[in-house]
This record gives sequence, structure tokens and C-alpha cells, in this order.
Amino acid sequence: MNLSTAIILGIVQGLTELFPVSSSAHLVILQSFLPDFHQPGVAFDSILHLGTLFAVAFYFRADIRDMLKALLPQKDVAISGDTYPTVLRKLILFLIVGTIPAAFVGLFFKDYIHSVFESARAAAFFLIITGFLLFFSDKVKNARREAKEINLADSVLIGLAQAVALLPGISRSGATITAGIFRKLNRPAAARFSFLLSLPAVCGAVILEAGYFKNIPSSEIWPYFIGFVCAASAGLISLKLFFLVIREARLRFFAYYCWIFGLFTLIVVNK
Repeated sequence: MNLSTAIILGIVQGLTELFPVSSSAHLVILQSFLPDFHQPGVAFDSILHLGTLFAVAFYFRADIRDMLKALLPQKDVAISGDTYPTVLRKLILFLIVGTIPAAFVGLFFKDYIHSVFESARAAAFFLIITGFLLFFSDKVKNARREAKEINLADSVLIGLAQAVALLPGISRSGATITAGIFRKLNRPAAARFSFLLSLPAVCGAVILEAGYFKNIPSSEIWPYFIGFVCAASAGLISLKLFFLVIREARLRFFAYYCWIFGLFTLIVVNK
């Protein structure tokens, strides 16, 4: 793998992982157009996901810090603003509950998911489905529940959406954010919970695939590192842009993109 390929795929991962358009679909589809691209298992994809994991952790560093503080024994006084330890402890519990479905599916259906990742047409088909989720979520009215109103049912349903998003083409952020919106969470609250939920899920997925790292050729360490940096940098930029967009309830524009790119791929790709 050459340096330019690593840069392109890193930028694409950073933009599409955090925009609701499925980074997995884009990687699978773009790699199908790069006959010289190769990786041991999904080692390079995992490195790129580490990059976007870093971007999310950095962007939400204040939230992560507050949740860690809330785990310490203390009086129920505001940690920051009007955020109290009891609220944050409930949020941590709901994040754990929401992580369980994806952990179960990833652990027991790993081989099947890998086989689906070999098909660009399958990724394109699921990308079109993501488009429908985004389009109809923009039709939801009166989605006004705040982040502090998230409950156990919300975390279970959003967690199930994240498990389905292990399939290439089903956007993780798109599936989880739209699930939150369908549960009447306001859009920023749904997005915040979605991205915090991604931290344990992506971290676990990378650990699960870490066995492939030992097979990375020493000559390709530099492209892997550059891919990581590009994914992290593009991820930070896309996060800032996404929160500007979602406040205006414009997810349908991402839906149009998913439909166009998915249909184009179905037409031109045979595998």
C-alpha cells in the first residue's frame, strides 16, 4: 500500500465515520476500486477506526472527564453547569447497556460480518437503507427530550441499532442517532449519546481485530501511521461540522448522498 492510498482512505474514514454515511461502506467500496490495496485481515481498517476513536475522545474530553469524576465518592453537587453526578452515573450505566448488543453480535458473528465486508454491492445496498433511516428521521416532529431524560429503553434500542450497524453500509452514527430521534430525543442529545456510545464499541472492535496487527509488514508501518493521523484529523473537522448541521435537522441531505453513492456502486461494481 502506498502513501497516497493511506491518505485518501484515512481522510475518507475520518469524514464518513462521523458523518452518518457509513465509513465501512466507503472503505469497502473504495478498496474495491484499488486492485493494489491489501491488508492483513482488517488491520488497516482497524487503525483508521483508532484514528476516529481518538477524534471522538478528544472532542468529548470534557464529558469523559465529568463521567470519570462522577464515579468518585462525593456529594451530589454539580460537576459542571447543571450536570450532577447521579445524572452522569445513569448515563454511564446506559452507555454500558447500549454497548452490550454490539459486543454480543461482534463476538459471536465475527466471521459472518467479515464475509459481508468482502462485498461492495452488499455495502452499497445497506448504504441505501441508511439513507432511508436518515430521510425519515428528518420527518420526526416534537423530538425535544434532553440528554438527561435518556432512559433504559432508549439505551437498549439505540444499542440494538449500533449492533445492526456492524454490517457495512449501515452507518453506526446514522443508525444510532436516528434511533434516538425516533425515541423523541432532540438531535444534539441523540448525537452526543451516539458518539459517546461509539467509544467502548469501537475500542472493543479494535481489540477484537488486534491479532491482525502483528501481520502488518514493517515496510508499511509509515502508511498505517499516516492513515491514523489523517483519520483523526478529518474526524475532528467532521464532528464540528456535523453538530452545526444536525441542529438544523438536515439529515435528509446525507440521505440523498447515501442513495446516490449506493446506486452508483450497484451499477458499476460487480462484486
